[in-house]
Amino acid sequence: MSADEDDGSKTEEPSERKLTKAREKGDVPASRETGNLMSVFSLLMITIFLLPWVLPDLAGVLRGLFQMAGRIDIGEGAQGLADVGMVSGELTRGISRTLAPVIIVMVLAAVFGVLIQGETVVARDRIVPKLSKISPIEGFKRLFSVDALVEFVKNVTKVVIVGAITLVITHQAVARLWQTTGSLPEAFLPHVQDVVRHLLTVTTVFLVVVAVADIIWKRVSWTRKQRMSLRELRDEFKDSEGDPHIKAKRGEIRRKRARQRIAVAVPTATVVLTNPTHYAVALKYVPGVDQAPVCVAKGTGLMAAQIRRIARENDVAIVENKPLARSLHALVEVDSQIPVEHWQAVAEIIGYIMDLRRNIRRKPPGGSQLRELD
Repeated sequence: MSADEDDGSKTEEPSERKLTKAREKGDVPASRETGNLMSVFSLLMITIFLLPWVLPDLAGVLRGLFQMAGRIDIGEGAQGLADVGMVSGELTRGISRTLAPVIIVMVLAAVFGVLIQGETVVARDRIVPKLSKISPIEGFKRLFSVDALVEFVKNVTKVVIVGAITLVITHQAVARLWQTTGSLPEAFLPHVQDVVRHLLTVTTVFLVVVAVADIIWKRVSWTRKQRMSLRELRDEFKDSEGDPHIKAKRGEIRRKRARQRIAVAVPTATVVLTNPTHYAVALKYVPGVDQAPVCVAKGTGLMAAQIRRIARENDVAIVENKPLARSLHALVEVDSQIPVEHWQAVAEIIGYIMDLRRNIRRKPPGGSQLRELD
């Protein structure tokens, strides 16, 4: 099967097991546009809320440096380096304290941009170097793939639209500035701040649309890439069937359902035939309703012991008949009538039990021995 045919045959929705394996390898839908959006949004928040009080503090730090410039005594040699380091350290600490809120906002925006995508994983496979990542052939395939084409069109469209927004807003701002008469120089900085705020607001709104569309596209593309062929589904099913943990879990579920069924079915039985300990077959017969006795439960070992226990608790007769119990256990299925060749033997046992219920005492049928009948 060729690669194209294999891709074309992947028409089935991915199983939960395949999606889980993809996530474990770090293969999850991720959009870079949310990072771009949150970067611009963080700049907008900084411009609106932080710059009005960050800029004066930053200007104060720089003003203090200039005011001290004439009084700073820089020595020679090692002392000179120490003096320069001291001045640089004070300047760095002052700028860091002032810009700390700005940095915190940008870091929080970056983290939020990752979290809003819904799935975040850290996988070793994403960081381990692979030859396929530096292979020219694989790089050529990625370069001319559908995803690469979508990314190219998206980036070009983004640059054109953001550039057009910037030109229009800048042109309007410059035109208003030239048309305003009697404006003072100190009004220039607030004017620039208003223009930047307007520009970032419009750009943020545009990037919201881009990010939402990109997230949807990434998820659709990722889901399509995870699709499976019928052959892959069959192979995965075989692997799952062979998994001892899954088989053990399914076996436990079957045993639990069997126990629940026995607890309901055995109290309705007319008689329980035993081996006496290894086999147990519960039969139900309602005169005028059933054409022949019906097996309502059967089991071996622990399940047979449970059938006997429930029968004793519900006053169901327990009759020991080794060959009949083994034969019925092998031949009859639950909710099925017993085979015709066993009708006579079972009828004699049920007739004997009904006579005992009517206080008619007689000898048990051949090969049978009554164990419980209260």
